[in-house]
Amino acid sequence: MPSSYSLQDDLYQGGTYDSCYAQNNSNQTLLLQCIVSTLDTRQREVALGLDTFLLVYASSLVFFMQAGFAMLCAGSVRLKNVQNTMLKNLLDACGSALGFYSFGFAFAFGGQDGASKTFIGSSNFFLSGLERSGPAGFIFWAFQYAFAATSCTIVAGTLAERCQMIAYLCYSVVLTGFVYPVIVHAVWSRSGFLSAFTVDPLWGSGAIDYAGGGVVHATGGITALFATYVLGPRKGRFYDSRGQKLDKPSAFPGHSPALQVLGSFILWFGWYGFNTGSAQSISTENQSIIVALTAVNTTLAAASGGVVALSLNYYITERLYGEGHFNIMKCVNGCLSGLVAITSGCAVMEPWAAVVTGTIAGTIYIIGTDLLIRFCIDDTVDAIPVHLFNGIWSLISVGLFAKPGLLEKAYGRSKHVGLFYSWARSSSDATLLACQICCILFIFAWVIAIMLPFFFALNYLGWFRADALMEVVGLDVSYHGSGFIVPNSNGDPNSLSIKPEYLEMYNKRKQEHLSKKKTIGKDSSSENSDHDNSDDTVDRIF
Repeated sequence: MPSSYSLQDDLYQGGTYDSCYAQNNSNQTLLLQCIVSTLDTRQREVALGLDTFLLVYASSLVFFMQAGFAMLCAGSVRLKNVQNTMLKNLLDACGSALGFYSFGFAFAFGGQDGASKTFIGSSNFFLSGLERSGPAGFIFWAFQYAFAATSCTIVAGTLAERCQMIAYLCYSVVLTGFVYPVIVHAVWSRSGFLSAFTVDPLWGSGAIDYAGGGVVHATGGITALFATYVLGPRKGRFYDSRGQKLDKPSAFPGHSPALQVLGSFILWFGWYGFNTGSAQSISTENQSIIVALTAVNTTLAAASGGVVALSLNYYITERLYGEGHFNIMKCVNGCLSGLVAITSGCAVMEPWAAVVTGTIAGTIYIIGTDLLIRFCIDDTVDAIPVHLFNGIWSLISVGLFAKPGLLEKAYGRSKHVGLFYSWARSSSDATLLACQICCILFIFAWVIAIMLPFFFALNYLGWFRADALMEVVGLDVSYHGSGFIVPNSNGDPNSLSIKPEYLEMYNKRKQEHLSKKKTIGKDSSSENSDHDNSDDTVDRIF
């Protein structure tokens, strides 16, 4: 629409001229000032509405990623655990909302002024006082909540098929209510000691994590690593019933590749809101350019990661077994690895750098998956190599590929740039890369300090791992009273069905448990005895 038409519409159809003329018909100077002031106010209102809509739309896309995670997890587990996995993904969203509403947002963004640096926020608990910011304050909370829920749900897939329900709700509240917000405050708040938005950023640069490759994904990934380390692998995955390490790890394939691919497409779709919405504004020319660039870089990195992971896995299997395999899950997780890797630098990299970043991300994923198996770390959905390893690479890639002109558009400064561009200036300034490494170290240190003792405490209290017999029967049956119950007659331990002796032993134990509860209350010693007996029962069945 031509600007002359817009101006005419504002002046006459909108009543601006008539209103100002009625007030200042005797003074042309005051009349012009009134018109300019009124049009300027309307322009700011339109810009606010446009930016608010961007955040509403982006928040919806990011939250829709929860459906993608749910589908990916549901397809990656065995059929006897689908209901349980879906419910835990839903609990992540619920627990994250309550935790981020109560304390998380306040710890992340409360009390930020840009003049002083603080470790944690100190205001806006339960969103108190946020109404003074108008609609921008509330929609900003909704946008940040969607990010917090994403970080939390990364852990859900890693612990699938063996974790108790109460543990999911506990860690989702702790992670989004305290651990994650402190990291957000350090990197994204105007008062954070690592933030690039402060008046005096770290070493004149600050850490640049545009959309959360480190803040969201590395945080969720390192939490998942500690959680699965404490929880241990699924029964029969790496060790037999006597605790002896298997010569070859047992494969527990997911029951539905279709759901896995569907989930990955939903995640890719939602990532456009994740990265483009991080601009938080499209009402200026620079921000519009940045938003368009992030969409292009997001696409290229995902495509590169998927192709490289698929090709590299084919090459490796061909060299090892004489026949290559096109593994669909390697391609799926390669795409997700590329998306994670571009998240930190999607606004400050050129498209060629996005391709390079995605290519390296796909390689990191393949290597990382093999490392987990070598160290007997059971990650049901490969969330650790996707989110942790590539979250780290995401931050490092910014320190290498951040372009001066794009840094100027996105952050308003370009003194410290990516190392490769610094070399082009005949310099060896690695300040930005050093800030990125400091961000990685802080995320590791903070998560280790809080979440590792927390998971050990859950495990000590018996709230973390599901009962051994429940795990073998399937959490759908044991927790929800229903599931895919078909007798297994072929003896295949990876079959989707459940052996009759498992069900018989489980039902017998359940009846004994109910009878005992009716007569006397169970004390802690009897609980420990039951748990040990269930382990012995499973060993005998195996």
